Amino acid sequence: MDLDGIKGILRTFAEAEARGVSPLYEHLALQAAADDDVAGLLASARDGEVRATLLMAAAHRLVQADPIHPLSRYYPSLGGFDGVDSETWPLFRSFLLERADKARALIAARYTQTNEVRRAALLYPGVARAAKEAGGKVALLEVGCSAGLLLGLDRFGYRYQCDGGEQLSAGPAKSAVGLHCALDLAPGAAVPKLPKKLTVTSRAGLDRAPVDLSDEDELAWLEACVWADQPDRIRLLRTAAAEQAKHRPRLITGDGVDDLASAAASLDGPLVVVTSHALAYFPADRRAAFVSELASLAASRPVWWVSEEFYDAGLETVLPGRSDLSGSDGLATLGVVRWEDGKPEAHALARTAPHGQRMTWLPL
Repeated sequence: MDLDGIKGILRTFAEAEARGVSPLYEHLALQAAADDDVAGLLASARDGEVRATLLMAAAHRLVQADPIHPLSRYYPSLGGFDGVDSETWPLFRSFLLERADKARALIAARYTQTNEVRRAALLYPGVARAAKEAGGKVALLEVGCSAGLLLGLDRFGYRYQCDGGEQLSAGPAKSAVGLHCALDLAPGAAVPKLPKKLTVTSRAGLDRAPVDLSDEDELAWLEACVWADQPDRIRLLRTAAAEQAKHRPRLITGDGVDDLASAAASLDGPLVVVTSHALAYFPADRRAAFVSELASLAASRPVWWVSEEFYDAGLETVLPGRSDLSGSDGLATLGVVRWEDGKPEAHALARTAPHGQRMTWLPL
């Protein structure tokens, strides 16, 4: 990709994703979009991996490694408490360019692998619906699993705060990982019924580069992928990682399309395949191939696909024509798909905030 293309990606990230969510990353990305030297660092990314989040993660990792540098004052993840000011960008720019070789090496070798634990609160209602249709017990396969933290979603506790003060609870009453999610209703929608318990008989994750959380460097990279001015997300990541150490899931290195069938074959019983902001990393033709592979699996066993993706990367393939789900408002869509006689039966359940903080339930 040429430099103008890279700058466009940085600018779009700042304006469409970071604005109103991360003042630090909005500022840094906007400045980087106007700076040839900093933007040019992303030229070392692998094909298809030129992303603003990768540049921010590489910088975050380098600040982690040098926490006494003055730049750390702007990184709440490292104890900083200064807001964006006139010194933020000059410090960031000089810090990164002084370590340009290290930054390029990280960008060339790494993927953005945010394992956002709060997305489990979005996925839980979809997996619960699939489990109910399956008769209660399911196997769970996450494609694009990163470190596999979402595979523990049946062990997490959930509190959904509804309009008017009502609160829904789900999951184990006592859990080390407690998740809170705002839940409002679209016109005509009813409050969903959520089970207290999910029965997952077996589970596995499939990823091109699974993250081994027993490796401190790998855990540090996962933390670096979390936006630096959102320390609560990092604390939750660490809590979930500690809990996962007691129940390590099986993580499989492989392609989300080519190795899907073999990964699925390692799990018995009704199968729920989960994706959460993974398909955006697939080219369009590979997304279509992924859905075709799911349909092939469903020819020989019960299969559900629970997706929490932007509409055009997920449900659009099986539920076309839903312009109301387009994602122009920055929201993704929770969907559940099952196949009957080779044909997909797809349902959009909710609109979802990408980091799991809220969801709007849709009429069914």
